[in-house]
Amino acid sequence: MRIILVFLDGVGLGVDDPRTNPLARPESMPFLAEMMGRRLVLSSFPWDNEEGGGVAVDPLLGVPGLPQSATGQASLLTGTNAQAFLGRHQNGFPGRALRRLIAERSIFRRLEERGRKALFANAFTAEYFAAVAVGRWRHSATTLAALAGGRPLRFLADLLAGRAVYQDITCASLRERGYEVPLVSPQEAGANLARLAREADFTLFEYFQTDLAGHAREMDRALERLGEVDAFLAALLAGVDPIEDLVVITSDHGNIEDLGVSTHTANPVPVLAFGRGAHKFLAGLGRLDEIAPRILAFLTGKD
Repeated sequence: MRIILVFLDGVGLGVDDPRTNPLARPESMPFLAEMMGRRLVLSSFPWDNEEGGGVAVDPLLGVPGLPQSATGQASLLTGTNAQAFLGRHQNGFPGRALRRLIAERSIFRRLEERGRKALFANAFTAEYFAAVAVGRWRHSATTLAALAGGRPLRFLADLLAGRAVYQDITCASLRERGYEVPLVSPQEAGANLARLAREADFTLFEYFQTDLAGHAREMDRALERLGEVDAFLAALLAGVDPIEDLVVITSDHGNIEDLGVSTHTANPVPVLAFGRGAHKFLAGLGRLDEIAPRILAFLTGKD
């Protein structure tokens, strides 16, 4: 089997209030709402039907405070409680201790060590790596996890050849920065990810525009981003094989579901699963750090 993990940064499960929660609005994610038979709000979880299922999981992991990206993503992609490991939630980019944990426990590394191919589908620019080299930028937990697997990352040449997907799905932000790349529709990007996933046992795609929209607290922007994600997921699910493929969609912490605040939230985050073994994958799942062990067990028989 193959597993495709779609990581949507900053998507929690909030109250069913369309004044502050774009996910409570019927126009936000119509495809996903039809698949689920309900809106992506906390009162809708858990759920299951013949298409798949969904559960709400805890991103706090026993540590007080608001969940943050560095520790949340590390917990998601290592299966270790990174919040407890540090004794706090760490925002932004991992520090030295967290980088060491990710290097040792990354799901990419553990899959490769067990003879499984793991692919990070996001495309990078040479400009990004130049900024990292001089200290103007730092790797996120997701990038560190992928690098720990030992396989090369993908670049703009791969993107132009259809061998990668850009982090904003459409490549609009690349064009705004002067790169001569064509715009990609969400449908094209989703279909492309479905094709890419046939190359590997495990494929990760990271999308963080949802988190940025949540921090901006702009309803129109949030609805636009969620609409792009919805169309992207529709094409992805249409392009995979439900007999062989399991698509898992989750997040690291809440944000976009409450535009009444500019910070992250303590809300549970969703885990949606569609395709092969979806209901088994979700059974008893309750914490963010339980996702990676499930993926490892499904693909290798060991967590």
